Amino acid sequence: MKKILVISLLLFSTLASANTVKEQLYDLFDQDWQFRLEQSPMMATRQGLRNSNHLLEEVSEESFNKRGEKTKAFLKALEEIDFNKLNETDKINYQIFKTQLLWRLSEIEFKSYQMPFLSDSGFHTQIMRLHQQVPLQNEKDYQNYIARLKAVPRYFDQQIKNMRKGLKRGYSMPKVVMNGFSDVIKKAYDEGVSKSPFLQAFNNMPDSISSRSQKQLKKQAEKVIANEVFPAFKELYTFFEEEYIPNTKQSLGAYDFPDGKNYYQAQIKNYTTLDLTAEEIHQIGLKEVARIRKEMEAVIKESGFNGSFADFLDFLRNSPQFYAKSEQDLLKEAAYIAKKMDGKLPKLFTRLPRQPYAVEPVPAAMAPKYTTGRYVSAPLNSDRPGTYWVNTYALDKRPLYALEALTLHEAVPGHHLQGALNQELEDVPNFRRYSYISAFGEGWGLYSEKLGLEVGFYQDPYSNFGRLTYEMWRAGRLVIDTGIHAKGWTREQAIKLLEENSALSTHNIRTEVDRYISWPGQALAYKLGELKILELRAKAEKALGDSFDLRLFHDEILKNGSIPLDVLEQQINNYIKQNRK
Repeated sequence: MKKILVISLLLFSTLASANTVKEQLYDLFDQDWQFRLEQSPMMATRQGLRNSNHLLEEVSEESFNKRGEKTKAFLKALEEIDFNKLNETDKINYQIFKTQLLWRLSEIEFKSYQMPFLSDSGFHTQIMRLHQQVPLQNEKDYQNYIARLKAVPRYFDQQIKNMRKGLKRGYSMPKVVMNGFSDVIKKAYDEGVSKSPFLQAFNNMPDSISSRSQKQLKKQAEKVIANEVFPAFKELYTFFEEEYIPNTKQSLGAYDFPDGKNYYQAQIKNYTTLDLTAEEIHQIGLKEVARIRKEMEAVIKESGFNGSFADFLDFLRNSPQFYAKSEQDLLKEAAYIAKKMDGKLPKLFTRLPRQPYAVEPVPAAMAPKYTTGRYVSAPLNSDRPGTYWVNTYALDKRPLYALEALTLHEAVPGHHLQGALNQELEDVPNFRRYSYISAFGEGWGLYSEKLGLEVGFYQDPYSNFGRLTYEMWRAGRLVIDTGIHAKGWTREQAIKLLEENSALSTHNIRTEVDRYISWPGQALAYKLGELKILELRAKAEKALGDSFDLRLFHDEILKNGSIPLDVLEQQINNYIKQNRK
């Protein structure tokens, strides 16, 4: 009896200890989440919180240093928690949380905030879309929106000070990608207040706001836009044209930044979640390019085309039959493909998201330098859906033969399905519910393109070549990103690789290469993530044999949301063990 009592007491003590460790962990998660919401009022708005809807983020160097100190404190507290006493779910939480803290700390230590934009977007385009990202349902919402507009001059001033410091220490955007950059800034004010997107929100105000208040709010907004917002954008335009662009760096590679090798390796680790060197990734890319090229040549032969590989690319790029005649035609075709895939989803998954999605054009002001398409998420409780953006600028550069692959990647079963399911996860901390790990998300997006083969897409050789073009695009990224940022490649070398091995339009190729130059490491996520998912699928198919169920495998891949690839591998290994006969 005494022995049983001792065992019971030991068991109770162990359980109590485990509960205490779990409580410590989740208390830390909550502290960090509240800190992040306090530091990012726009993120708080996206989460449906109302207490900071009148604020814009503080982005001064001092504010980033404070975040760094706080992040170090969170990391120290996390490392004091006994990892071995956590259950499997919380071990995943612990690992992801630690990865996020280390990345945030790394970004602050490398002073990445001194370059707060990419070649196609940045802090300025986020402000240009401010009216689309805030609630506008009552009078208080409109007052908060006006307050945020008033904060734009301070916000831009802090960004400019940071960029000046970046210029001084050699951390700046390469000059070659800055062509036309300032034109986007100018579009924020060049049509005047009455046609400004900032004012459009006041043209259709809710009936619950009295007509008198509507007039007062609109008048107040006009004054703020004219006297504060427009001057801030004009000052930003002048800064880029007269100060930043003339003095930005001539070289392309991240290796040329201060402590550039370590900086680029940190970017690789963040965007791939793998322990690979730039050279290892470069070689993987070269092998994938060679493999996909062979598949493309087989498709050309199947099509019956008489001519060389280059002749076929020229035929695709210049034949009117492959291009929409109007923006509306392109959007309708994208919407049809998306709806067609909606009907195939039950063949691929047992669990589907509740949130709908829309198909819309990329905003006109951003479109000229923007990528061919993108998914824009929405909060689960939002009154707007997730959105699949299709770039309708320069229709003769938006081939229809690539539209199936683009749609499957950005909408379903790609980013929308994965992201919406991620938001529906239960019993996960907020940092998991609202986080995005590029290697997982972009790897899933590229894998989703290939899934179309299994449910009836790519029926003609041209669309199948379009799919392969998109896969070549992502394989080429492994070569180009590492080539530019670690091996001294030129922009012309990068462009040539894609021009000679894919049917992407020359406009799209140049836009994309500029994106890789401006965003070191991010382009690596797609292909490396896809290869890992394909590797894990092959492993599960072999191990489970006849009991392998593709729908359940996909459910398993997505069930924990966006996770690092090493954690995904652990998860699938456990799945195989549990389901092996």
